[in-house]
Amino acid sequence: MFGKVAADLLGLSDIGTVISPANYDKVDSDDYVMHEDNEKIYFLIKSKSDEYCFTNQALIHLDGTSAISKKRTLRRYAYSTHRISNVSLETAGTVDLDVEIKFNIGGADLSIDINKKFLEQVKDLYKALVKISEITYDNDIALNYARQSLELASSTLSHAHKGDYDVADTFDRLNKTAFNWLADSHKQYKVKDFGAIFERYINL
Repeated sequence: MFGKVAADLLGLSDIGTVISPANYDKVDSDDYVMHEDNEKIYFLIKSKSDEYCFTNQALIHLDGTSAISKKRTLRRYAYSTHRISNVSLETAGTVDLDVEIKFNIGGADLSIDINKKFLEQVKDLYKALVKISEITYDNDIALNYARQSLELASSTLSHAHKGDYDVADTFDRLNKTAFNWLADSHKQYKVKDFGAIFERYINL
């Protein structure tokens, strides 16, 4: 017990380990992965108090208060609704025991300490997160352009001479077209599955 308390006080318990795919089914996070919806784990970091589970659809974070407490908070950050930004990687110095990957996801700042022997694997995760960040950023801009284009078309129609067309019929057709266009744009630019990105960069 004393050893566990000492490790917790020194912060050593917070240094994470990269879990191999063969052991994904042995961690707590696996219970919260939506396997029924083809969700799959691609990278998993585990410390004594926390688990960071990166799937093709979301980051699942089991947040523990300390190494000696069994109480945990489960948080799920879907990539489609929680954009990743400000990704950085801090490598270890001569006397450091860990490397640190930091990023913001949906407004939450996360900082994960990982044993420096896993640096090569963490580099792969860094590249995957940077790429997801770039894709979601570009897609948000494209979706905003699509919305602005639709608003411009609607505004142009509203200023046209009312006697040139049937107002009710034109509004109905415009409404249906707008709905379908935005729905298609949302599917195109709000990516929910980033499995291809993880498969490109992650080598475990």
